Amino acid sequence: MDFLIFGLTAYLLGSIPTAVWVGKAWYDIDVREHGSKNAGATNTFRVLGTKPGTIVLSVDIVKGFFAVMLPFLFGVDEWGSIVLLNVQLVAALAAVIGHVLPLFAGFNGGKGVATSLGVIIGLHPMAAGICVLLFMIVFILSKYVSLGAIVAAVTFPLLITFYFKSDSHWLIAFSIVLSAAVIFAHKKNIKRLLAGEENKMNLFKN
Repeated sequence: MDFLIFGLTAYLLGSIPTAVWVGKAWYDIDVREHGSKNAGATNTFRVLGTKPGTIVLSVDIVKGFFAVMLPFLFGVDEWGSIVLLNVQLVAALAAVIGHVLPLFAGFNGGKGVATSLGVIIGLHPMAAGICVLLFMIVFILSKYVSLGAIVAAVTFPLLITFYFKSDSHWLIAFSIVLSAAVIFAHKKNIKRLLAGEENKMNLFKN
């Protein structure tokens, strides 16, 4: 029952289409009709600017983090237990699915990177910190947001499996699935990167 309750709750949290709502409420713009046509933080920075982009990024991260923390806050089990971790993993996956296929935005959402970061912070803060650091290094050096996201996604399961040596097979499996999902969501970006046609970007420049 816990899996169903927290999975559904996490999906609904993930379904909050922050980019769509911010764009329509403040600018009367649907970001899915501009730029990369993606309902995520990066496209919000690109289309609407730094302030709305920062808000969207922050909320998308928080909704992933909160989805993962809910089972603990409602006392499913003690912190670090296998029972709690497994419920959190279901919630984490559901939150990311909600962001990509949001109920409240016609199932047309973003790529799930920011929400994925939120759930990783909740599940494994140290791995999340390393992934963020790698993302920033790659992004600053290359100006490619997509390349930074892909490098961070590839790194996450490697950290969980080989560096932190998790003894949870489900966490390792989740890290691989999440990594594969993020990479798949960037398949068009990968083609543009290989062709030298990907757009460079400064997230903090209007």
